[in-house]
Amino acid sequence: MVRIGLGFDSHPFQEGRRLLLGGVDIPSPEGLKGHSDADPLLHAITDAILGAIGEKDIGELFPNTDPRWKDAPSQLFLEKALSLAREKGFRVVNLDCVIVADRPKISPYKDTIRENLSRLLGVKKENISIKGKTREGFCPDNGIACMCVVLLEDEG
Repeated sequence: MVRIGLGFDSHPFQEGRRLLLGGVDIPSPEGLKGHSDADPLLHAITDAILGAIGEKDIGELFPNTDPRWKDAPSQLFLEKALSLAREKGFRVVNLDCVIVADRPKISPYKDTIRENLSRLLGVKKENISIKGKTREGFCPDNGIACMCVVLLEDEG
C-alpha cells in the first residue's frame, strides 16, 4: 500500500533570527518569524507525512500556544511524524519540494538541503527533489513558502 501526503508552510521574514531551510543554516541578513525555529521546509515535510498517515497536523500536535515549542528545532516535529509513520508501518519513499522565495537564492543550497533531508528521512538523496521558485512579481516578497509532496509505502 502507498500513501501520498501534501504539506505547506510559510513564514514572514524577521530581523535577528536564523534562516533555516530543511534544517540547514542559510546565510541571510534576516531569518523567519515563528514560535519554533520557523523552518518552513521541515514544517511542510512534517505536515505531508502526517497527512499521508491520517494524523493531526503540525499545528495540532505542536501548537504555537504551548511554551514547550518556543524556539524548538523543527527536526523534533519531523522526528515525531516519522515515528508515527513507522508505528503505522510506513516509510518514506520519495519527497518533492518547492521553496518559493525571491531571496535568498535557493540553488546554491539545494544539494546541502537534499543531503540533510536524506539523513533525517533515511532516504537516498536521489529520491529527494528541491526546487527553488521566485514569485515573479506575484504577491509581496515578505517571506518564504514551501510545498511538499511525500510518498510513503507500507514496510510490510
